[in-house]
Amino acid sequence: MLVENLSIAYGQKRVVENVSLQIAPGKMTGIIGPNGAGKSTFLKGLIGLIPAESGTVTWEGELVQGIRGRIAYVPQRNSVDLTFPITVLDTVLIGTYPQLGLMKWPRKKERQIARDALAQVDMLDFAKRQIGELSGGQLQRVFIARALAQQADIFLLDEPFVGIDMTSEALIVRILQQLRDEGKTMIVVHHDFHKVAGYFDEVILLNKVLVAYGDTTETFTEDNILKTYGQGFRFGGVR
Repeated sequence: MLVENLSIAYGQKRVVENVSLQIAPGKMTGIIGPNGAGKSTFLKGLIGLIPAESGTVTWEGELVQGIRGRIAYVPQRNSVDLTFPITVLDTVLIGTYPQLGLMKWPRKKERQIARDALAQVDMLDFAKRQIGELSGGQLQRVFIARALAQQADIFLLDEPFVGIDMTSEALIVRILQQLRDEGKTMIVVHHDFHKVAGYFDEVILLNKVLVAYGDTTETFTEDNILKTYGQGFRFGGVR
């Protein structure tokens, strides 16, 4: 994914400024930075969910807006209306819509894809539940299942591990790493320093501007972290 001079603003406030980089395919890439650094905005800007003030994002030479069906986006849980009367299975079925085309509805094939995706995240027994009845970890698994049902090539996840149990986190990480091993591209907004080295092949250090990007072992260093978070930042054991 080639990002060229991407800038995003809310009104007069520029949140992401002139970011250029090429995100490697077939890798699990983490987006790391302090609160308010523009991480979620940058993630949404990559696929045009937020209009860019300037710049372009392409995949294999094509603008990402033209390949949205190949991109699965998993939002933060707090951005979802949990009172909406939709079941777990129907939520996952939404992931099959990009492959259906206009004016077509899911049938037996798509329902089986959705059920298989739920089984993969160990949530098939909850298929008939309303999404508001789920715990945080269970809900995040359902969102991952919806992305799996889309059968996408690129997965963008916004803080998928916030507020979930350790069992759900371990299961989701295992699925994401398996997808990566199958050649899929994973881009994840993340906040827990202590797990960065274990989770990600590459990292993007962002604080409105791009501070550093590259292989995790070479890029996620104390020097780059201080440049991203400021000299007053305390590492808490990060090396």
